[in-house]
Amino acid sequence: MEIIAAAILGIIQGVTEFLPISSSAHLILVPWFLGWKPEGLAFDVSLHVGTALAVIAFFWKDWLRLAREMLLGLREGKPLSNPDRRLAWYLVIGTLPALVAGLALEDYVEKQLRSPLIIVFTLATLAIFLFWAERRGRQDRTIEAYNWGDALSIGLSQAIALIPGVSRSGITMTTAMMRNSTRTSAARFSFLLSTPVIAGAGILQLARLLKGVMHPVAGMETVHWGAMGAGFVCAAVSGFLCIRYFLRYLQTKSFTPFVVYRLCLAALVLVYYLKFS
Repeated sequence: MEIIAAAILGIIQGVTEFLPISSSAHLILVPWFLGWKPEGLAFDVSLHVGTALAVIAFFWKDWLRLAREMLLGLREGKPLSNPDRRLAWYLVIGTLPALVAGLALEDYVEKQLRSPLIIVFTLATLAIFLFWAERRGRQDRTIEAYNWGDALSIGLSQAIALIPGVSRSGITMTTAMMRNSTRTSAARFSFLLSTPVIAGAGILQLARLLKGVMHPVAGMETVHWGAMGAGFVCAAVSGFLCIRYFLRYLQTKSFTPFVVYRLCLAALVLVYYLKFS
């Protein structure tokens, strides 16, 4: 059963990390609904590394091209001379707010902001903003037309996604569409921007896990390698497939189903909380 639960949570992580419905909320709510105990740091590492692998595997050609252009731009003294060079620097700027917020507020968020009522509020609030952004935005700007203001605005919004229920992909795509981005460009920039954040979180947690393994202390959790492997594989595979088909979906479809889902989930959590808490 532990392996099955790990696989289920891995799939949930892989899918919800990239859809605008909040992976952190689902990883809190599913165990809460089903009465599962938290899996611990080792399992969290496997999920983060799995989704990091998914996004890197999907966008590896883009990252190689952007890295090459950034280095060439620095060597030539023309760091912003073409769209790829500008995009590379926009991703750097957009990553910094989440990096700072994550390092400064991670412990506070983990201890103080995991209440189901907070998740109810954030699920519903972002649903409203997502619906409004898609309806009001002109959706006439592609990723090639992004500027410094876009990068900073989207990056600042990504920092807010530390709060469970907000959704990193949801708030960054919402912010991009508020600035008149097309849906597909908003999603593509969001996924590229998530790569260093997800990878960084995975590396940080992995370092903590290795420190605990090398220098064990009394009461340290047992590492269940089978569960870790199941979670890692399921998160990586489901995440890769989610990115692939979600980008295709956005070429012709809207975010409305995700808005409805967020509102329904918020209502369900509220009813469940009031009835059983």
